[in-house]
Amino acid sequence: MTVRRPFLNPLWLIASLPGYIGLRLLPALSIGPLGVCAGIVLLAAACVLVPQSIRARSMRNQAIADRVAWIGFVTMGFLSTLFVMTVLRDLLLLCVHLVLTAQKAASLTTPSARWALALAVFCTLAGLIIARRRPRVVRIDIPVVDLPGALHGFSIAQISDVHVGPTIKRGFVERIVARVNGLNADLIAVTGDLVDGSVQQLSSHTAPLAGLIARHGAYFVTGNHEYYSGERAWTREIRRLGLTVLKNEHVVLAHDGASLVVAGVTDYGAHHFDPAQQSDPAAALHGAPADAGARILLAHQPSSAAAAANAGFDLQISGHTHGGQFWPWNLFVPYFQPFTAGLHRLRHLWVYVNRGTGYWGPPNRFGVPSEITHIRLVPAAT
Repeated sequence: MTVRRPFLNPLWLIASLPGYIGLRLLPALSIGPLGVCAGIVLLAAACVLVPQSIRARSMRNQAIADRVAWIGFVTMGFLSTLFVMTVLRDLLLLCVHLVLTAQKAASLTTPSARWALALAVFCTLAGLIIARRRPRVVRIDIPVVDLPGALHGFSIAQISDVHVGPTIKRGFVERIVARVNGLNADLIAVTGDLVDGSVQQLSSHTAPLAGLIARHGAYFVTGNHEYYSGERAWTREIRRLGLTVLKNEHVVLAHDGASLVVAGVTDYGAHHFDPAQQSDPAAALHGAPADAGARILLAHQPSSAAAAANAGFDLQISGHTHGGQFWPWNLFVPYFQPFTAGLHRLRHLWVYVNRGTGYWGPPNRFGVPSEITHIRLVPAAT
């Protein structure tokens, strides 16, 4: 018999944060009985809104679903930040109490509560503005051993984790497409988690991706959210838009007389949804020419890196982590992923992890701005 533990559900854990926040902050704010009552009502409403933001896409009325998601996700981001500020405040008061005096700690009770609230509001608003602006372009040169002269400067424009859905719509996608096309890259890589919703709900918002232009075309690999959203339908739709979907397979590109292998794998956890789609970098490279100037793997999750290194790739391009998306959660991602963001080395393999071109859930990128990556291959120093 399976024992169910609903109290371990992440949604309920998030929704329970208002209890701790209310107990620690509301009495300390000195806002009187009426203010405390109003605070309790708001926190109780948050307990309802946060879980509903995740479930909103199942609503029949899309306009209402999007509004619920917007309010719920902003609330989720605010509560998570306020929770951290409340914990930091408690630690500060404890230290003051231990190092100085209880009287000094008591004198800081109200001011520290107000500062915690003010900083949470600031981080939420600043993070919202950063999240909604056009992603910045991050330029990176990656050295490849024995890179043929024809491939010097070969460029790849990467977008990842756009998460088209309740709060990211067509206009956001159009701005991304325009920015990517402006890079004049040789190849475009879309490394998964493109959508959060069904083809029926979102096809009009992903349609601008048909406008992606590069000399060698645009390539896509699945992320975990494609499997949440109906992977087979999305694979058909993405192919219809003109992108090449790579599922444990590769293509060989001829570039000014040199050959380049571009491979792609299904998401690292795809086998949980479809055993036939087990992610396999070795299979993706099988049959590739041994004399290729470079071997590049598109893999949604950085966790594919060990298998990619064993298979013989020179470079893996990934996403998934969002770089932690916003402070302070970016500090915890390294405990769950081998690489969090930026360029890393695993034996002979370079791994680049995009911080995410969009965002998931809370529209917040405080301290971790979104990005479009412009990668150039350069010869390794001898």
